[in-house]
Amino acid sequence: MAQPTNGSGVRAASPSPLAPTWLAVPSDLNRLEPKMWAHDVERASDGGLAVGGLGVGELAEQFGTPLFVLSEDDFRTRARSFKDAFDSAFADVCGGVDVYYAGKAFLCSAVAAWVVEEGLRLDTCSGGELAVAAKAGVPGELLGLHGNNKSDAEIERALDMRVGRIVVDSLDELERVAAIAAARAERDWAHDPERREARAKVMLRLTPGVHAHTHEFIATAHEDQKFGLSMAPGTASAEFRAEVAEESGDGAAAGASAAEEAVAAASGHDSIELLGLHCHIGSQIFEPEGFELAAVKLLTFVAAMRSAYGVGLPEVDLGGGYGIAYTPVDAPRPPAQIAEAMAAVVRSTCAELGITPPRISVEPGRAIAGPSTFTLYRAGTVKDVVVDVPETGAAPDSTAVRRYLSVDGGMSDNARPVLYDADYSAVLASRASVAPPQLTRVVGKHCESGDIVVRDAYLPADAGRGDLLAVPGTGAYCWALSSNYNYLGRPGVVAVRHGSARWIVRGETEQDLLSRDMGV
Repeated sequence: MAQPTNGSGVRAASPSPLAPTWLAVPSDLNRLEPKMWAHDVERASDGGLAVGGLGVGELAEQFGTPLFVLSEDDFRTRARSFKDAFDSAFADVCGGVDVYYAGKAFLCSAVAAWVVEEGLRLDTCSGGELAVAAKAGVPGELLGLHGNNKSDAEIERALDMRVGRIVVDSLDELERVAAIAAARAERDWAHDPERREARAKVMLRLTPGVHAHTHEFIATAHEDQKFGLSMAPGTASAEFRAEVAEESGDGAAAGASAAEEAVAAASGHDSIELLGLHCHIGSQIFEPEGFELAAVKLLTFVAAMRSAYGVGLPEVDLGGGYGIAYTPVDAPRPPAQIAEAMAAVVRSTCAELGITPPRISVEPGRAIAGPSTFTLYRAGTVKDVVVDVPETGAAPDSTAVRRYLSVDGGMSDNARPVLYDADYSAVLASRASVAPPQLTRVVGKHCESGDIVVRDAYLPADAGRGDLLAVPGTGAYCWALSSNYNYLGRPGVVAVRHGSARWIVRGETEQDLLSRDMGV
């Protein structure tokens, strides 16, 4: 008797007892889940994947594997959609929004140029990222510099480039920025009174204590972590609390926060132009409540600082962290929905507080870069391993087969599964298949048992050596976190647009790897 099919020619199968509960058996292994892919990725007539009209077989032949394949049109469209959505939602609140692309997600000179061309600004986190922005010709006023441990050289470079804002992360850093800016002003004035440098434009990064529903290491607004100035009562220094007590009484001193101390300190420096406040509650967040609560806390703080010190804080950055779909069960919100929800909270909160709404800025990174890119791998070894089935829902002492499918990359090009236990998906990319689904663990070629690319995916049972596999959603934090572990060269990034492909980051060669070895 023939095995029944699901109507698409693919033979049906029961769920594997080893599969996580959220992973359903696909009704069609050849179908692409649109929310996980760039808009111009599709199955071509030969059954293989194509992006922007170019088949993955052609890309693999020309550029090799592993390979990051980026749809330039998709990246640009996502960037522009954030700018348009936030400008529209905040038009009546503060006249629009400054959207900063978070360069830490993925940055090269081409991406920096695209960001500016689509009307966005660029957020950087290091001197190296500033160097990329400079090479790409990004105007300084469109740049921000983040980082919890900026070197004096990075601060000097930011001031040289006249960046639009330096996001200060601590009281110590605030004093260093003020001192460096003051010294530069004195030096420039002595050299040429007509060329006195402008003040350092500063935003203060605050931790509002909002716990994002995400992995511990990417939740960045709770108190016990390295980023930002605490808004919690009683976190100011003893010296500042003594000053407050002298001026306002012991009750006010007991409630003074590190954030309040930073505002007072920044306002006292002639070399600092205090623009406003910044926060970032985490990454890969789907629920809107965290963003809304953070906005309320920062706006309430803005009102309090005006009342207590007469200090105006004209700008508030509400960060980024918007989630994307790595698996079929992920449900990201479109930019317009995010923007409208945030605008409603800012609008109502400012009305309740009786303050003029500040200029709002946001920092999407993953939500722009992530879905625009997939990683293309060549499959190698296939290995079936008999393992014990977890006791829940299974007969005692039962076993099942777990398939391991190795690819020619791994944790060196995608460290997120190792760092964050992140889930990804995979599809057979070089052809279509009518073979039954087989629960498969896609693993890399490194000498680490934890070298897992996709922990659980249903792939066609006939997928094997020589096939091309594609892992979607790898545009953010994959190339950026890549390494040379086991002396593998980092993959290159190919941008596809209008039926043509080009390197925007060349893949590394063995010569590149050896070029810094002084014994060679």
